[in-house]
Amino acid sequence: MKAPAASDALAGRAILVTRPVARAARLAALVREAGGDPVLFPTLEIVSISKNSDSSTQIDDMNVIDADLLVFVSPTAVEHAVAVFDALLPESVKVAAVGHATARALQARGVARVIAPEDGADSEALAALPDMQQLAGRRVLIVRGEGGRPWLADTLRARGATVEYLECYRRVRPDVDAAPLAARVIAGDIAAATITSREALDNLLAMLPAEARAAVLATPMFVVHPRLAGHARALGAREVVVTGAGDDAMVRELQAFFAKVA
Repeated sequence: MKAPAASDALAGRAILVTRPVARAARLAALVREAGGDPVLFPTLEIVSISKNSDSSTQIDDMNVIDADLLVFVSPTAVEHAVAVFDALLPESVKVAAVGHATARALQARGVARVIAPEDGADSEALAALPDMQQLAGRRVLIVRGEGGRPWLADTLRARGATVEYLECYRRVRPDVDAAPLAARVIAGDIAAATITSREALDNLLAMLPAEARAAVLATPMFVVHPRLAGHARALGAREVVVTGAGDDAMVRELQAFFAKVA
């Protein structure tokens, strides 16, 4: 049997989308436009950290004016920091972004110049830029969700910067009924799963019963970064495809993969 062309490779295929509700619409639309059936099952919920939160760093209490550089780690960080960002950010503060999507989110908020890598969408790519090298005596605020990788902060501190976190949201596991998804996964009705973070994958497995966990790990898994691919494989995923960052890249890799399937 002849393999389908990339343009119709997703036709009739159910693609699991695990992004949070607010971040899932575009990927779902692209899957649908490619002929696939996006199955929305958010495994993360984004909750703003309020003024009364017990987080170690309160977004409402940060003196952003004293910062030399703000680093936004994601579009979600831009979205949830917008109240402080709009009110307090002076033009003298440099702004950096981890990835193109984050840079676009900042530019949409009126930031004319954003330090961001042309290639790559991770902390390592940002830290390699010339603007991120000479930081002795500089104060850096990393705008992020609660928790996360310490690599960027550790690297910038090693270059002489004083680094603090501006934590403006937290990620929680949604309280939803996973039984309908579990039934579809066990029945082999899900052609592929899209995963954009370690926590999203960990939550997906925690939300499913044992039989469905085994089935989803046997389902082709499309992830955005090699580190995430390593995590998926360590958990038992049989087939993992690294797509790179961005919804367009995710759908292109889905199409390329299923175009090879008879």
